[in-house]
Amino acid sequence: MEVVKKMHADEVSTNADLVRELLTAQFPQWSDLPIRRVASSGTDNAIYRLGSEMAVRLPRINWALGQIEKEFRWMPKLAPQLPLTIPQPIVRGRPNNLYPYEWAVYRWIKGENLTVDRVADPCQAASDLAQFIIALQQIDTTDAPRAGANSRGASLKMRDEATRAAIVAMGDLIDANRALAVWEAALDAGEWEGEPVWYHGDLLIGNLLFEDGKLNAVIDFSGLAVGDPTCDLMIAWSLFAGESREVFRAALDVDDATWIRGRGHAMSQAVIFIPYYRHTNPVGVDYAQRMLTEIMKDFGQSRG
Repeated sequence: MEVVKKMHADEVSTNADLVRELLTAQFPQWSDLPIRRVASSGTDNAIYRLGSEMAVRLPRINWALGQIEKEFRWMPKLAPQLPLTIPQPIVRGRPNNLYPYEWAVYRWIKGENLTVDRVADPCQAASDLAQFIIALQQIDTTDAPRAGANSRGASLKMRDEATRAAIVAMGDLIDANRALAVWEAALDAGEWEGEPVWYHGDLLIGNLLFEDGKLNAVIDFSGLAVGDPTCDLMIAWSLFAGESREVFRAALDVDDATWIRGRGHAMSQAVIFIPYYRHTNPVGVDYAQRMLTEIMKDFGQSRG
């Protein structure tokens, strides 16, 4: 019996047998379909492919509770207004004596995570993703969830203590002086002064799907809210480099201060992620380390 490797000390264990038991109890029409665990760098949910057209998503940890409810409410409203595929929820499963959290079945989305060297046309991907972000920001925010004080849509200052502590925790994995310079430049860049708009909140390489080398979908809207959208610039250093990064920035028409804050968001995410997941999520850590390399390089060039 295969068990999904834990990423958190107190997460709930899952496996394909559990998924089948949950389906048998609540959605027996699907209980005979093949079930296969999906390898993922995602930290909040375990994913299982169900047949050829669906996926089952089970939260690993208590802080992921509420994400399914958010996606079930907002994905159907946002999807028709966005130029890329986003998750399509089907049905919500109830907690029971087998599993303590709400879980869900979604439509399967074709695609894979790619690093920039495997993308067919990085500049086209940069343009496509920028158009997605622009479209998201233009959607009406009536009744939308608002950015919490500690969310990525709030001021970078709210992440200052955790980011500085994480840089220390990185030890010899990072040039601490340069990392602090990147971070302090982001803090010094000022606050977002625009109107609150929709943001994805976790726009990183692991949440983009490519099919035949072309950007196909954006997934995992657990951080979705309305606030400062600067955090969605993290992908500029997570995926893009060189010309494609410039295409991305130009398409979004981002000013210097916003760009520097975006780089600060990317720095904060990476240095917090790596020490916590260093031994449990090698793919995610590799993505974060790639992003750190791009951040440090970019910062050095911008100062030169």
